[in-house]
Amino acid sequence: MNFHVILEPAEDGWIVAECPALPGCVSQGADEREALDNIKEAIIAWLWAEDQKAMLSLQNYKHQPPILVAV
Repeated sequence: MNFHVILEPAEDGWIVAECPALPGCVSQGADEREALDNIKEAIIAWLWAEDQKAMLSLQNYKHQPPILVAV
């Protein structure tokens, strides 16, 4: 998957990275490269957390177990 991110300089000299498609998915780095590396990790963690919330809601679904699909 591909996501668009926004990089903006912070007042303290750090670079803030945000992924607008994922509300609250924000990270930072000392430079652009570090900010991009960190936002990639934040995106993975955000998606994992959302999947875990979805799995909790499926616990009462007894008709068919969920199927894992890798993207």
